[in-house]
Amino acid sequence: MKKSIKHSIGADLENKVAIITGGGSGIGKSIAQLFAEKKGRVYILEIDKKRGLAVQNEILNNNNFGQFYHCDVSDGTSIKAAVNNVLDAEKRIDILVNNAGISHIGTIEQTTSSDLDRVYNANVKSVYLTTKHVIGAMVKNGGGTILNLASILAKVGVDERFAYSMSKGAVLAMTLSIAKDYIGQNIRCNCICPARVHTPFVDDYLKKNYAGKEKEVFDKLSTFQPIGRMGQPDEIAQLALFLCSDASSFITAAAYDIDGGVVNLR
Repeated sequence: MKKSIKHSIGADLENKVAIITGGGSGIGKSIAQLFAEKKGRVYILEIDKKRGLAVQNEILNNNNFGQFYHCDVSDGTSIKAAVNNVLDAEKRIDILVNNAGISHIGTIEQTTSSDLDRVYNANVKSVYLTTKHVIGAMVKNGGGTILNLASILAKVGVDERFAYSMSKGAVLAMTLSIAKDYIGQNIRCNCICPARVHTPFVDDYLKKNYAGKEKEVFDKLSTFQPIGRMGQPDEIAQLALFLCSDASSFITAAAYDIDGGVVNLR
């Protein structure tokens, strides 16, 4: 990189301006809360108003800074308005976490064209649009950090995850492309590749599809990870904190597995 970076030891985000998409629940919520605890200025872009406001208020009640903006990250106009609100308030953006996304279950034969479009818009186009609207401000400010939430499914084959795997493979590819194109502008871009993480989505999925057998199926999903359990959102947030802090200033174009051993031990 052309510009040297002064950084302190440890993962500290004091006064750094961070945008987190999908920060209203699950992994995104944990990231937003942890970044705020580390004194970052956290902006939550979330489509669910109730959840977004709840996280904002939790952060504020802990005497930290958090601001929710209602945003559909698959819509360029919505993203542009939210990003402009952040820039009007802060004049810069230091960190972008592209976390928002949806899941899908099915083989290629079970995946309709509308299914594929829906997953693409939420998981791929959202990363493109949000990054496109943020990265110019990072260049102008002399640098920044982008973190994308990918998945181990970008690297390994798992039954009946055709559309979702496609989308997370694209996120990994975008991560490498952005890192390559902007390394000279002091912008780092990495991604995290989790295995199964116990979020409200998992509980809702089990309740909807396996009523009466939730524990049995939960245990089966847990043991898919060689370590014997699912990850927790807080564990993903800790890795996100490191990768978005100056403590990781020598890391770019990396895809970090946080998977309980799936990639290397299964």
